Amino acid sequence: MDFIQRLIDIVKCFWRRILRSIMGSRGNHSNKSRELAARNEHPVEAFGWAASGETGLLSPFKFSRRAPGEKDVMFKVFYCGVCHCDLHSIKNDWTGTKYPIVPGHEIVGIVTKVGSKVEKFKVGDQVGVGCMVGSCHSCDNCTNDLENYCPKVILTYNSTYYDETPTYGGYSNIMVVDEKFAIRWPENLPLDSGAPLLCAGITTYSALKYFGLDKPGMHVGVVGLGGLGHVAVKFAKAFGVKVTVISTTPGKKNDAIESLRADAFLFSRDKEQMRAAMQTLDGIIDTSAGVHSLGPLIGLLKSHGVLVVVGLPNKPLELPVLPLISGRKVVAGTAIGSVKETQEMIDFAATNNITADVEVVSMEYVNAAMKRLAKGDVKFRFVIDVANTLKAL
Repeated sequence: MDFIQRLIDIVKCFWRRILRSIMGSRGNHSNKSRELAARNEHPVEAFGWAASGETGLLSPFKFSRRAPGEKDVMFKVFYCGVCHCDLHSIKNDWTGTKYPIVPGHEIVGIVTKVGSKVEKFKVGDQVGVGCMVGSCHSCDNCTNDLENYCPKVILTYNSTYYDETPTYGGYSNIMVVDEKFAIRWPENLPLDSGAPLLCAGITTYSALKYFGLDKPGMHVGVVGLGGLGHVAVKFAKAFGVKVTVISTTPGKKNDAIESLRADAFLFSRDKEQMRAAMQTLDGIIDTSAGVHSLGPLIGLLKSHGVLVVVGLPNKPLELPVLPLISGRKVVAGTAIGSVKETQEMIDFAATNNITADVEVVSMEYVNAAMKRLAKGDVKFRFVIDVANTLKAL
């Protein structure tokens, strides 16, 4: 018996070594092991496009989704917005990217299956998923409808789910998500041009609402007229706020004034324009992803004004103290919004006919779109037509 037990122990040890060589250590899987996990750990076959290294080049990729649980919703992806965060993530600009990575967190589609205890959705409903798919449900943030600030928030991609498998985003044919983290999509809100609201929209809407910059008659500046900036202008105008667009690109004046109905345009490299506008703004939403000094922007604020940073530069920003303390001004930051607030934003957008200005592209064009996005060559958001252009593998 002792001999047999020793033989069993040897076989077990040998088998554990084989598994470790395939799967790698927990939390530090190799690219190959993550790909094997993606294909084998869940029963529902899926496919999409993924980046496998820091070049950020996206290519076809097979993986798997979990079978819908009793509170889960499965849906076919119709459209997925291309966010600047996707570009940073596939290139590992912020470090921490786990390859292969399937990006995409502005996802809309049609429900194809629901779990036995799902209450919010039925098959055939339109649905959206934004930047997160899970949280701890028990911390102060979660219990106060602020799961977006949960220390254990589970992001839609490049994160780890409760079952320790990787999360994959919306550059794919299907999604499976807990109904708590799914958004009911109004029938009158277009899927394609509405998709970017699930990140760009909620980020700017939440900033305006939380910091009280949504009161009619207020004067708010919007820094940057890109994916976030242009929807910030639309929401602010819908709130009845006077809007000044602040940009380093004078050629965007026509877009700001004529297309988006901003009240004024400020070329931030013109010292005379900046000087004339000092202390005229109640608040500023800074959407710029470029490295810039916050000093000149703080100078534009009235006393007690607030500068809200929502862009994500990959290097620290310069923050002079003197213009900050001379008027009891505030520099703050905010990121996306809770599920509750995201639903509120989507319903507000549907009521006020707010959508993003988009260029719809095919999945095969996505690498070219990323190159253009890096150069700011898009007006104002790429959206992938997943349903019609993602080819089965």
